[in-house]
Amino acid sequence: MIELIGLSKAYGQTQVVNQASALFPLGKVTAIIGPNGAGKSTLLSMASRLTDSDAGEVLIGDKPLSEWSNEALAKKLAVLRQANNVNMRFRVRELVAFGRFPHSKGRLSEQDNAMIDDALAQLGLTELQDRFIDQLSGGQRQMAFIAMVVAQNTDYVFLDEPLNNLDIRHSVAIMKTVRELAHRYNKAVVVVMHDINFSACYADNMIAMKAGEVVASGRVKDVVTKPIMEQIYEIDFEVEEINGQRICLYYGVATPSPSMAAIES
Repeated sequence: MIELIGLSKAYGQTQVVNQASALFPLGKVTAIIGPNGAGKSTLLSMASRLTDSDAGEVLIGDKPLSEWSNEALAKKLAVLRQANNVNMRFRVRELVAFGRFPHSKGRLSEQDNAMIDDALAQLGLTELQDRFIDQLSGGQRQMAFIAMVVAQNTDYVFLDEPLNNLDIRHSVAIMKTVRELAHRYNKAVVVVMHDINFSACYADNMIAMKAGEVVASGRVKDVVTKPIMEQIYEIDFEVEEINGQRICLYYGVATPSPSMAAIES
């Protein structure tokens, strides 16, 4: 488990994250939601040591994040950031192979190649592995970056807004992979997301942030409620349950159907 304890970060006079605490348990998908400027990406960045915190602590197991070497951390934690720019012309397989670098140092073994094969297959990219990245659609390109993270084979996986600008088919494929990583391979997957309903359908736990603070955290059903959603986003919400999934209605004035009881708490 990764535990965040009282993390804070300010840029000048702007407090971006304020005394934020959270848990990222193994075997679970944790979604971080909130409006723009809530501090979601900054929190994830501090949790992965990409950004220094002004206060607080991060524990991976019982060991402070500050005590991990870069080499050891790269074998424990994989991060996919929002902006993934490739300045060189790589083929898909070459990109995915970068995920093995913390283990292989550039000298791929049979085991490394097997894990690359598995990652490509898991993301449906086997037939595209010899294509150049710039020949892929936006969705295929993002799948290739996810495959790189999968190939890294770490206990903890952080994905910062991985569904941006993707169509439904690719979004669903990525979130199914995310759930498989957590539930089948016992990884802790943390995803920053804007789509509340996608988060509610695929996550086990949720962290709701606003103005740099963690307003609520816990199981999806405990966070996706009318009072919490209205507090976070400052608009009217109705929350219904369909086939055991929490669904938020927030497009205009929502009128719940008679067959579905609105969840008020």
